[in-house]
Amino acid sequence: MPDTDARAPRAEMKIVLVTPEIPGNTGTIGRTCVALDLELILIRPYGFDLSEKSVRRAGLDYWKHVRLTEYDDWAAFVQDRAPRRDQIFLFEDDGAAGTVYDPIYPPDAYLVFGRETKGLQPEIVGAYPDRIFRLPMRSPHIRSLNLANAATAVAYQAMRAYLA
Repeated sequence: MPDTDARAPRAEMKIVLVTPEIPGNTGTIGRTCVALDLELILIRPYGFDLSEKSVRRAGLDYWKHVRLTEYDDWAAFVQDRAPRRDQIFLFEDDGAAGTVYDPIYPPDAYLVFGRETKGLQPEIVGAYPDRIFRLPMRSPHIRSLNLANAATAVAYQAMRAYLA
């Protein structure tokens, strides 16, 4: 039986991957989306084809349950979804707005991650400088985390109030 509480508000959060490059990360994030009942939004171009075995392998047999929406570019996403500023949460290694623990995430938040090698495009970051958050890392030996690990950690923190 699912571990849910009928009294908890229903969250409709989304994970947004902007130009993802590694199919295994996308598949793993899709699996997290299924686990948390989140929509996965992918913004082209991708560094792979969604039909690749590595996407399906990382998502295992859960990939068919991913609520997937695709957009050709960031502008098409913004035009179609018209997200409020307070719904947008960008995640970068050097997020100046604070850590993932600082915001109160609305139930309709968009959790936005960039490509594995370069992060989010400057025009996206420039439009939302006050909406960029980071995962804290204590070790000086680590520059960044794997995208799938970071997205999962952020998603669970953002959903914390809705999973109780």
